[in-house]
Amino acid sequence: MRYSALSILFNGLRGNKGWAPAWRDPAPKPHYDVVIVGGGGHGLATAYYLAKEFGVTNVAVLEKGYLGSGNIGRNTTIIRSNYLLPGNNPFYELSMKLWEGLEQDFNFNAMVSQRGVLNLFHSDAQRDAYTRRGNAMRLHGVDAELLDRQAVRRKLPFLDFDNARFPVMGGLFQPRGGTVRHDAVAWGYARGADSRGVDIITQCEVTGIRRENGRVTGVETSRGFIGCGKLALAAAGNSTVVADMAGLRLPIESHVLQAFVSEGLKPFIDNVVTFGAGHFYVSQSDKGGLVFGGDIDGYNSYAQRGNLATVEHVAEAGLAMIPSLSRVRYLRSWGGVMDMSMDGSPIIDRTHIDNLYLNAGWCYGGFKATPASGFCYAHLIARNTLHQTARAFRLDRFASGYAIDEKGVGAQPNLH
Repeated sequence: MRYSALSILFNGLRGNKGWAPAWRDPAPKPHYDVVIVGGGGHGLATAYYLAKEFGVTNVAVLEKGYLGSGNIGRNTTIIRSNYLLPGNNPFYELSMKLWEGLEQDFNFNAMVSQRGVLNLFHSDAQRDAYTRRGNAMRLHGVDAELLDRQAVRRKLPFLDFDNARFPVMGGLFQPRGGTVRHDAVAWGYARGADSRGVDIITQCEVTGIRRENGRVTGVETSRGFIGCGKLALAAAGNSTVVADMAGLRLPIESHVLQAFVSEGLKPFIDNVVTFGAGHFYVSQSDKGGLVFGGDIDGYNSYAQRGNLATVEHVAEAGLAMIPSLSRVRYLRSWGGVMDMSMDGSPIIDRTHIDNLYLNAGWCYGGFKATPASGFCYAHLIARNTLHQTARAFRLDRFASGYAIDEKGVGAQPNLH
């Protein structure tokens, strides 16, 4: 069923009894051309683009929980393409362009809100770094504006501009950045993939990967063996666990990242704002809650929850930037398992096993990359060649020394 104003009116008049399920609940078939492990944003987007762009429809997406139970539903919904390095900049800009047409593309309201992303700076050195980043963005055709102190004050008067330690001196603004409803992204891609013949199989945990003569022949699951011609891993924070089933050791670590939402408030934050003197980012949802987050907890974990020390750390950074938050109450928090790579950038590549493909290592960039990741991963699976935009994300770059270290902190995953 195609959603439209007419279909809403028609079904409203009939008591909303004519809606069909958004996607099927099929039993797994014995064999698929492609099996994708992971029913999150990247796995669903990959299946959608495989079917839509490359005509590969005999595809199964396997999810061990319910659809969207992983990081796709456990993030702060921010999208942006304000990256410095050549490997990242064109990729995330491709993702931004796909975000801009996504709702029309898969006929689902994902609540894409291009409200702008503002990165504050608090020192001359930081201003110079953001000037360099902004110039790199503009050279690649990406929108960027360097705002001075007065311009930021006009836009966000509630910031602590005269903080003795962290005075706000200006910011780098990307007007096209913003937020998207995270779970709606999963639902839209699932509905689009399902309508093109993809089987989305939930409550189906992969417990083993079967190999014969150097090739993957299928996966052992909690719902039986499923054969495949190609196996694509998109398991986010559990990438190392799944890859280990195929004897593949990955250059990534798993860490928990917490996110938070406050009680509902009257609208006062129009943009996404990030603190330049600490890792804190905040936006306001349509329900009025402030959605915010900060650093990962810093230790290896597979738990979808975090510790109170990080809660305190995030609150301190938020108050340093917006003192009025001291009167705001936390409503709830949640955690996502992040696969942190050695250089802070992702991996989209074939592995040394001929028909095994890898999508992992997204660090903080996973949600915003969802459309481009799915498109480029689908291109790789369908054509066995890396998409031009994702060629920097090769797995062998760690051996060859071609790191994409956007933050410049070296090979220490918990610092990215």
